[in-house]
Order: sequence, then C-alpha cells, then structure tokens
Amino acid sequence: MAAASDTITAPSPADLRAAQEEATLRPRDLAASLGVSEAHLLAARTGQGVTRITANPDALVAMLAPLGRLMALTRNDSIVSEVEGTYLDYRPGRHVAMVLGPEIDLRIFSRHWVHAFAVEAETPQGIRRSFQVFDAAGDAVHKIYLPLDADPSDWLALRDRLATGEHGDALTTDPRTPVEEPIIAPEKSDRLRREWDALTDSHQFLMLTRKLRINRLGAYRIAGQPHARRLAADALATLMHRLAETQVPSMIFAGNAGCIQIKSGPIGPIRPTGPWLNVLDPGFDMHMRGDHVAEVWAVTKPSRRGPAVSVEAFDRRGALIVQVFGHRTAEIDHNAAWMGLVEALPTEATQ
Repeated sequence: MAAASDTITAPSPADLRAAQEEATLRPRDLAASLGVSEAHLLAARTGQGVTRITANPDALVAMLAPLGRLMALTRNDSIVSEVEGTYLDYRPGRHVAMVLGPEIDLRIFSRHWVHAFAVEAETPQGIRRSFQVFDAAGDAVHKIYLPLDADPSDWLALRDRLATGEHGDALTTDPRTPVEEPIIAPEKSDRLRREWDALTDSHQFLMLTRKLRINRLGAYRIAGQPHARRLAADALATLMHRLAETQVPSMIFAGNAGCIQIKSGPIGPIRPTGPWLNVLDPGFDMHMRGDHVAEVWAVTKPSRRGPAVSVEAFDRRGALIVQVFGHRTAEIDHNAAWMGLVEALPTEATQ
C-alpha cells in the first residue's frame, strides 16, 4: 500500500481553472501535465465561457451548414488535420454518420461522441467560438471553429438550442482504452490472403480481420506481398514531399476512433519544423509528428473499381497515424500517377 505522502489527488475544478488562467501551454499539453483530460479543463469552466451541449452528431453536425464556412479539426496523438469549409450533405447512420461536402469530408463513429461543449475563448484578436467533442475518456474527437470575423448570431442560437442545462464543473470520464497491439497469427496467413483476394470493396477489409480475430497491423505483417509491403520508416515523409512536388492529388485520412477527416486533392510544400511535418495550404493545415512513425506499409486491396492502394503509418504502440490513398472517384480507385509514387518508395531493409 502506498504511503499517504505518495497519494496523488486529482486537481479540483478550481485548481483547473487557476491553472488555465496562468497557462502558456496548449490545452492538450496542459491537460497532460495536470494528469487530466482536455474535457476536464473545459468542464471546470462551465458557466464561464463554456456551455455543456449534446454530443449527438445528429443534433450538432446536422445543424452546422447554416453557419457557413467553419474550420474542422480532427487529430490523434501524432497528426492534426484542419480543414476549412462548410458542413454539407450530412448523412446520419446507426453506427457511422458522414459529412460529404467537397471540402469537409468526415466519417463519424457516433458511440465515441460522449462529451461536448460550446466554448467562447478570449484571444488577442477577439472571442474565438467553437464546438468541441470528446470521447468517454475526455480526449478530443472533433472540434469545430467559427472564424473570428464571422457573425456569431447563428452560432449562439445553435449553442442555446443544444445546451443540456448541466451546470456542474466536474466531469466523470472512463479510463482510456489502451492501443491494441498487433495480433499476429501466422497460421491464418493462407486464409487471410485467399479471402483478401476475394474482397470487392476496401471497406470489407476490417470485417475480414474481425472474422479472423486479428487486426489491421497484424494482417499486414503476415500477408506479405503483393498485399502488403513494409516500407522504410522515412517513406511517409518521402511520399508527402513527392506529392507536393508532383501535385498528384491524394486523399489523406487522419483521425481517431470517433472521427476520420479526409482531405482530398493536391497539397503544397512540406514545411518541417523540428519533428513536425507541416502542410500550410489555403484552407488546409496538417501537422504530423514524423518522429512518431515506426512502421509504414504500402497496402493493396481489391475493389470493383480497381485496386485501392494506400500508404499507412503506425506508431510504436501499433496505433494508426494516417492513411494516404490516391485520389479516387465514384468510378475508379486506380490512379496511375499515384501508383507510380507508391511503387518508387523504398522497401524496408531486411535485417
């Protein structure tokens, strides 16, 4: 049993408010330094620029289109994707909802949308208004920012419409779900490859892994070529630079268990800053920790529209960081220019 002096007491809401008043860290980093989630920081400020709102995307996301252009932010521990646009063509779903606008393109896994807040934050440029959604552990799932110069009337009306009426400044969260390690079952490799070849849609792949009781990274490790080719660890950075140089359009899938954000089209130059690889394009910013990348795979999945080829990066725990596909259309997955870029990426050196 730990001695009394070793007991760790969680910060109170008052402590969290005081820490935020003095902080120079970003909220995510401040929360980590305090041993709480980012959602705890916001809950502590309930009634002080923060309003608790429903996290149901059918109530929140479905109502965003009238607000006009917004900034959609989705992230995980290693990548942040920020896309400006309008939340158009919202499609509800029992398990997966979607936003299918030409700029903002989302896949929403509703069961992970648990806590949500409307936030008004003072900045030197004025009040920055946002809706922020978190999972059961209090980690960010998706954030929606109103431009500083936008008329806030519709945002305020939606905030009031979505308000839950909860006024407490404490928050109860669940423990974080640990990252699942690669499930490697070499005895299933023949069946995996046989059923992989029979896929007619790339979305069937995860159903296949569940049926075989393995997971994505475990499947890649046992499948081998031509299904999955392990690339050099720096291949993702190489690919991003070549996409910028050639202007070959791609689709960048970045996100977490609750939301995947897809950016389609060509990207501008990669701007390294320390460990970060940055894209700073009009209407699109991406920030990725290149030093977090531990494994990179080139993956080919069959579909009715031709092969769907992706480059996928994982961190040291086996968590998926990002997937990059060639730009696809409703008629075709195959993109010759994209295929050429992927084929030129170096394979990991054999040990």
